[in-house]
Amino acid sequence: MCDKPKQAFPQLQFELAEFLADLTTRPGVYRMIDRNDIVIYVGKAKNLKNRVSSYFRQAGQSPKTTVMVGQIANIEIVITHTESEALLLENNLIKTLKPRYNILLRDDKSYPYIFLSDQDDFPRLAFHRGARNKKGRYFGPYPNGHSVKSSLNLLQKLFPVRQCEDSFYKNRSRACLQYQIKRCKAPCVDLVSQQDYAEDVRHTVLFLEGKSNQVIDELVNGMEQAAQNLEYEKAAVHRDQIGGLRRLQEKQYVSNEKGDLDIIAIEYQQGVACIQLFFVRDGLNLGNKSFFPKNAQHQSISELLSAFIAQFYISTTQSDRFIPDTILVSHAFDDRAIIEGILHEQSGHKVEIRDKVRSERARWLQMAQINAQTALMSRLSNRASVLKRFEDLQDALKMDSLPERLECFDISHSSGEATVASCVVFDQSGPLKSDYRRFNIDNITPGDDYAAMHQALTRRYRHRDEKSTAKLPDLLVIDGGKGQVKQAREVMQLLEITSVKIIGITKGEGRKAELDTLLLSETNEKVILPANSKAMHLIQHIRDEAHRFAITGHKNRRAKTRKTSQLEQISGLGPKRRQQLLKQFGGLQAVTRAGIEDLAKINGISKALAQKIYDHFHQ
Repeated sequence: MCDKPKQAFPQLQFELAEFLADLTTRPGVYRMIDRNDIVIYVGKAKNLKNRVSSYFRQAGQSPKTTVMVGQIANIEIVITHTESEALLLENNLIKTLKPRYNILLRDDKSYPYIFLSDQDDFPRLAFHRGARNKKGRYFGPYPNGHSVKSSLNLLQKLFPVRQCEDSFYKNRSRACLQYQIKRCKAPCVDLVSQQDYAEDVRHTVLFLEGKSNQVIDELVNGMEQAAQNLEYEKAAVHRDQIGGLRRLQEKQYVSNEKGDLDIIAIEYQQGVACIQLFFVRDGLNLGNKSFFPKNAQHQSISELLSAFIAQFYISTTQSDRFIPDTILVSHAFDDRAIIEGILHEQSGHKVEIRDKVRSERARWLQMAQINAQTALMSRLSNRASVLKRFEDLQDALKMDSLPERLECFDISHSSGEATVASCVVFDQSGPLKSDYRRFNIDNITPGDDYAAMHQALTRRYRHRDEKSTAKLPDLLVIDGGKGQVKQAREVMQLLEITSVKIIGITKGEGRKAELDTLLLSETNEKVILPANSKAMHLIQHIRDEAHRFAITGHKNRRAKTRKTSQLEQISGLGPKRRQQLLKQFGGLQAVTRAGIEDLAKINGISKALAQKIYDHFHQ
């Protein structure tokens, strides 16, 4: 019995039959490990013996499982008390290790909220992301920053509550532009009473709580009262607010729901899954977000939903994710009862996951399902378009096989300052942003693009070759001409990498895209593809993405550098001594011109430290 499994799975570092025979039937988590000691899969089980044994059947496995099992060299087991503990541990390990064959949810951003500083005399409305530890009220979460900004923009028009920073608000001597365009009542310069301002704040809170009808009723009464008192301008303001709220209500599909709920629908085709998530808070539809889990091939909808809900909601810290009272799902899935129990324990309130609903909630699920279908069709269409571009690229460059991976490099700096190199990656699905990299370039002559390109390429590929497990591109695109392409060729020769094809792309005359030129590294031949060439569009796309990524990195690095004083780079010169120097000399420029003796005259600056300061500016 032992020989048969060993022949089927030769990479295993242990006797499979003995391992399975001794395996416990208790719940727990198992980790599949390859020969490079990398965890490639993490799973949980109610019965470890039955679950792990199922991977080693001689027939009936999915292609994905067959490939994965062929790479297993070792299996590690963690026994837990309950299946719930196993689910929690599995979820944490997946988020930490990101195994190659697990369904992965790429959603590491915290969700934004609207924050109201209701402890202040004149509260402020603001965009907030991160830990909710300030004193005040939080409304949300919203699916993305755009939703929050749209809501804040609308609220400014309806109820002009201030949104400026406290530092700006406390130092005003006259009203700002927001007052002039009637989006703030200028509490900073006492142009509104605290009572009137509080009324706007109250209406804002009611709106954010989903009580728009109550606000409208109050505004109608206020409009009628103002009209009776012949205060027609005030009545017109209420009229406009009512109209704005009515138009907003027309856009909100969910209107009668009183509590908090999330709506989740899934669509699966051609090995790609789309999960659509709608957020409803206090009866207000805050918007939706699309997710495309990684490694969805050959997975059932039940497995996909279970993995998504566990990874999205379950966290190690309770403040990471808001958990609503109800979660509506388009399909039934396994582990629902276990997940409900964990979410109940984590949130402190009962959480219900329902897939069988009627009436209006059924319409919401249908709405989410339609959105999931539409997003998936768009994704598949985009993938088909990208694949066609790859095929045209193969023909245009006469490549032996269809390229699977493209990498493009660009350099960005301002007259040699804060040089940054970018590397962006495309595969046959489009941009692969998880593999993007930036390199801060140092120790070169400022403005030397060739040296910067040489350094970036060397750092990117020095640990990659045909023998390593790290992926090499099939095509390396360099944003530049002969000089930059020559640097790429020299680096590849130095690192003995011969399988990568190199091309350069240069801007056409007048920076017109249709005149862009390709340079083939092997022959130094220039190629101009037709303006409607899909291959050229692909190369221009990755070039423009590398350019954008490099400029963003350069601006961030430059801003950081400019916020840092050169004095901070001198060891032994603390904050007090830096302050003393700047005060005594009247600024940094005078410090840079000062001699050693002048520096040493300053209290707290020794002769040795003065020498060090002088050397820093005069080396």
